[in-house]
Amino acid sequence: MKRTSTAVWHGPGKEGGGHLSTATQSLNKHAYNWHSRFSDGTHTNPEELIAAAHAGCFSMKLAFLLGDAGFTPEELKTTSSVTIESGTITGSHLVLNAKVPGITADKLKEVAENAKVNCPVSKALAAIPITLEVTLVEEKVA
Repeated sequence: MKRTSTAVWHGPGKEGGGHLSTATQSLNKHAYNWHSRFSDGTHTNPEELIAAAHAGCFSMKLAFLLGDAGFTPEELKTTSSVTIESGTITGSHLVLNAKVPGITADKLKEVAENAKVNCPVSKALAAIPITLEVTLVEEKVA
């Protein structure tokens, strides 16, 4: 299986710009440029896309692992923050808020750590530190 994306760039690094497209068209000529990557621009950037991929991959891996452990998640909300310093990606920080009926906070943390280590995007990012915060959102009893 292969997944394909295309980047098209025009002009010099700081003044130029480009767009990103995916084979599925979920990104279709989505703009990116220097300002969106290293300043406060409003377009996307490669690091934002890596963060989205990491959050999505981790959440799906966690859902499968929870199912294997006998739990059905109601909601897994994961935020990934990718840090870039001096032109190098230096880390990814995952923050999980999970609604999983019947699970303990310790069991959730254990399964989430497994997902953090074993999701394919984490494996691809193995050269950088990956950190994780886990919060179990308790069901409110009326």
